[in-house]
Amino acid sequence: MTDKSALLNQLRIERAPQRESGRAWMLWLVAGALVVAAAGTGAWFALGAANSIHVRVVAAQAAAATGNPAGGGSLLDASGYIVARRQATVAAKITDRVTEVLIEEGQHVEVGEVIARLDDTNTSAALGLAKAQLLQAQANVNAARIAAEDAKPLYQRQQKLVGQGWTSAETFDTTKATYDAAQTNLLVQQQVLSAAQAGVEVAERNQDDTIVRAPFAGVITVKAAQPGEIVSPISAGGGFTRTGIGTIVDMDSLEVEIDVSESFINRVHPGQAATIKLNAYPDWQIPAEVITVIPTADRAKATVKVRVRILAKDPRILPEMGARVQFLSDAPVAAAGAPPPRPGVVVPVEAVQASGQNGIVYVIHGDKLERRAVKLGARNADGQTVLSGLAPGDHLAVADFTKLADGITVSVDP
Repeated sequence: MTDKSALLNQLRIERAPQRESGRAWMLWLVAGALVVAAAGTGAWFALGAANSIHVRVVAAQAAAATGNPAGGGSLLDASGYIVARRQATVAAKITDRVTEVLIEEGQHVEVGEVIARLDDTNTSAALGLAKAQLLQAQANVNAARIAAEDAKPLYQRQQKLVGQGWTSAETFDTTKATYDAAQTNLLVQQQVLSAAQAGVEVAERNQDDTIVRAPFAGVITVKAAQPGEIVSPISAGGGFTRTGIGTIVDMDSLEVEIDVSESFINRVHPGQAATIKLNAYPDWQIPAEVITVIPTADRAKATVKVRVRILAKDPRILPEMGARVQFLSDAPVAAAGAPPPRPGVVVPVEAVQASGQNGIVYVIHGDKLERRAVKLGARNADGQTVLSGLAPGDHLAVADFTKLADGITVSVDP
C-alpha cells in the first residue's frame, strides 16, 4: 500500500502552479495592451501637434472716420517730399572772377535783380575800343558822303557838256569814274559803320555778362560763391572753380512728389482730392489735389510717381520737407436721412494678403481658420483699412500665407 500511494502521488497533477502561471500571462497581456494604447495616443497627439500651424493673433479695430471736407473717405496714404517745380542754380555765362556777391540764404529776390558781379576790366576795355571804332566808322561815313555829294554836280555838269560837244569824252570819263568811286566808298563806309555798331553791341553784351541777375522771383536757398573765386558755366574738372553763384527757389511752385506702389495706383487719378501732413507739423492738414500721375513706373521700386498740388500756400512749407499724402475718395451721394457709411476696420498690414482693392484674411474660430475675402481701403502707418468683410473684434491669423488654408487647425503663439 505504501508503494502504491507513493506511485499515485507521483502521477498527481498540481493545479495551483498552473493557475499562478495563467494569471501572470494575463497580466503581461493587459500591460502590453496598455503600452500599445499609450503609444498610439501619444502618436496621435504628436501627429496632431505636427499638423497644427503656429499663428499670431491680431484683432480688427474700428476705424475712425477721416475728416474730409469733400465728404469722401481715405483711399490710400503715401509718403513723399516737398519739391519746387521751378528752381535754378544761377551761374555766369562766362568764366571770370567774382568781385561782389549780393545775396544771402533766405533772401527774397525779384526777377532781374542783380545777385553778383564779376571782374569787368577786360570787357570794359573791349567796350571802349568798340565804341571808338564806331566813332571812327561814323566819321568815315560822313567823309565819304561829302566826297560823294561833291562829285555829283561835277559829274552832272560834264554830262551836259559832253552832250553839247563842249568837252572831250576823256574828261567826262574821268569825272564819271571819280563820281562812281565816291558813291562806292560811301556804301563801303556805311557797311563798316554797321559792323562797328554790331561790335559795340557784342561788347555791351559781354559787359552785361559780368552782371549776374535773378532769372525769376524767389528765395535764395544756397549761396555758392564768394568774392575772389573763379566761376565758370562749365565744370572745372578737379579744380576749385565754382559752377554757380547761388540757388533760387520759386516758393509758389512748391508741390509734393510721392511714389505710389503700382499695386494701388488704380486708386489715384488727376484732380482727386487729397490732404497733406508735413512731418514737421503732423497735426496740420493741408488741402491738396492730384496734378498728374507720371505715365511710367520705376522697375526697381515697383512704384509710380504722382505729383500733388498744394492748395494752401504757407511760408512754413519748405522744399525737401517730408510729407504724407492722404488720397481721398469722391464724396458719395447719400440719400436723405441715410446714416453715414461705416469707415470699416483697421488691421495690421501683415494680416492681409492684398491684391489691388481686394484681399484675403484668415479669421480664427476656436482652433480653426476661415478664409475670407475682404475689400480694402487705405493703407497707412496705422495699418490696412478693411472696408467690408470684417467686423471690429474679429481675430485674424498672422503667419506665412503659403501655409494657411481654410479649415486647418492652428495653435496660437503666446
